[in-house]
Amino acid sequence: MMTDIRLQTKSPFKIFNSTHSQSHHRKFPHFISKRFRMRAMQQQQEPAQVRVPHVLTVAGSDSGAGAGIQADLKTCAARGVYCSTVITAVTAQNTAGVQGVNILPEEFVREQLRSVLSDMHPDVVKTGMLPSPGIIKVLCQSLKEFQVRALVVDPVMVSTSGDILAGPSILATLREELLPLADIVTPNIREASALLCGARLETVADMHFAAKKIYDLGCRSVLVKGGDLPNCSDAVDVLFDGKELFEFRAARIKTYNTHGTGCTLASAIAAELARGSPLFYAVKRAKHYVESALDYSKDILIGEGHQGPFDHLLTLKNNALNECMPRPFDPSSLLLYAVTDSNMNKRWGRSISEAVQAAIEGGATIVQLREKDANTGDFLEAAKTCIKICHSRGVPLLINDRIDVALACDADGVHIGQSDIPAHVARKLLGPEKIIGVSCKMPAQAEKAWVDGADYIGCGGVYPTNTKQNNITVGLDGLKTVCLSSKLPVVAIGGIGISNAKPVMDLGVPNLKGVAVVSALFDRESVLAETQHLLSVITDSRSQ
Repeated sequence: MMTDIRLQTKSPFKIFNSTHSQSHHRKFPHFISKRFRMRAMQQQQEPAQVRVPHVLTVAGSDSGAGAGIQADLKTCAARGVYCSTVITAVTAQNTAGVQGVNILPEEFVREQLRSVLSDMHPDVVKTGMLPSPGIIKVLCQSLKEFQVRALVVDPVMVSTSGDILAGPSILATLREELLPLADIVTPNIREASALLCGARLETVADMHFAAKKIYDLGCRSVLVKGGDLPNCSDAVDVLFDGKELFEFRAARIKTYNTHGTGCTLASAIAAELARGSPLFYAVKRAKHYVESALDYSKDILIGEGHQGPFDHLLTLKNNALNECMPRPFDPSSLLLYAVTDSNMNKRWGRSISEAVQAAIEGGATIVQLREKDANTGDFLEAAKTCIKICHSRGVPLLINDRIDVALACDADGVHIGQSDIPAHVARKLLGPEKIIGVSCKMPAQAEKAWVDGADYIGCGGVYPTNTKQNNITVGLDGLKTVCLSSKLPVVAIGGIGISNAKPVMDLGVPNLKGVAVVSALFDRESVLAETQHLLSVITDSRSQ
């Protein structure tokens, strides 16, 4: 069964070269067509393709999305593995239970299997709900025709909520035909009992017995899941690989959100096997993943029934709790852009967080932490504090230059200069949701920022400034030129304060959204008062 599938090249160029000397690397016989030669040359120039781990799940659809195909997809995504699907049944279910099951025709299941297995070559197949003996037979035939690296069988007969999903004829076919093909079988206590003709399983010792007996049915290993084991303070799973018994123990997590735990564990094991993990470590890592997801999700509320789903991607609760976080980038947030300065904060005896707090209370609409001289550890802790301050008012917080700090504190984005890491690299590191700003002085730089995926540009210095040495000023004309050539929103920066902000805002270009200021706010006794005053100047100018 553990046949290794290797990606075979279909490149005629590579096949041709394999039979010719290296000296003829770019030469082709006269009888090879022009189209053949062009295709071969194109393939030679293409970058090497990357083979990604791939799990095929064969299971039922859960309309509540906590178990079945939906759980498998989310689990594989969380574990970094591609997942394809073959649907065997469509169920109507929610947090209260299963209300209906519609079984797909056997021939259509066969067609799905052939579509995926013949073309996409999954590494591992994981099975869930197999609702008829005929579908099990179709699956077994397909697995014999198209070999895979491993088969994970989750013998779904009784759902975590107690609903019966498989009858005696299914059970018999499962035992006789599918289990002997399996590399690992993952029954829960009730499913293990059903596989053993109703044997009573009430202790960990009983689980040891069950694992060995199910192994005798022909599979290569067995994991008996003890989440429902009565009178046991720990969650215990027992693995038998034909030689040794292993117990995986963890503290039981008190939560109603356990719908789909069996599907998830089996899918996580399949994902780890697809990634190349040995069986023992695949089980260990999968169990740790499920524990983490359950603990994270223990107090989320979805549905009104007795058993809710959990969050496979470990993000829902954070998103729900962070209702005050800024929404996707809004160019209007550039109106009053406050840029901190460590030397100014020291001069006035303020911490970074105190300076940010005052600016926010004064009406700053976005904040950038530019702390060139701060110790990295201190800067990171200060940034975390500042994020809480900003998010409490719905104000985005960016980090100047330091992508490492932005990632570590989960800032809303970064602002980078022309000599810093390129915007397109920053985008790859930060992801699609974060804000990226780029300093620009010329139209060509603004165009590149657009191409590289920046969200806005900062143009300046508009006026001479003391915060940056040898900074070339662009003046109002240069600012207007950049704005007119830019497809991105623009914030003006450099020497701007209460006395000269109005001419900047009066330039009359629609994508000039605001001004960024340093000294005018932070090199003053009262950051709060200066921010309020500057905001009134800007808003008055815009309203005219």
